[in-house]
Amino acid sequence: MNFTYETKQDRLLIKLSGDLIGEDSGASVIEVVNSAIQDKALTCVIDISNLRYINSSGIGVLITILTKFRNKGGEVYLMQPSESVQKLLVITKLNAIFQIIQSETEVIK
Repeated sequence: MNFTYETKQDRLLIKLSGDLIGEDSGASVIEVVNSAIQDKALTCVIDISNLRYINSSGIGVLITILTKFRNKGGEVYLMQPSESVQKLLVITKLNAIFQIIQSETEVIK
């Protein structure tokens, strides 16, 4: 998995691509999240439009991010899941836990 990130005011935007299977890059994403939260980020938008696959460890990474933000009174949004990832979110009922959005502008509303 590859990822990039940027911080805008109190919002962290993470773009994931490839396969989220919780390998070493999962820990790197968590480090970025921890740093952003220390810098007072309250919102995290995770662009998952380029994710092909997520396994249980990858789901664990997403839930860890969600927990960290919600513990600080923040929120996490998953943006533009592919069809296969959307099916996985429905099967695991994570679509009821995460906010699913189609564009970053939906967060502003």
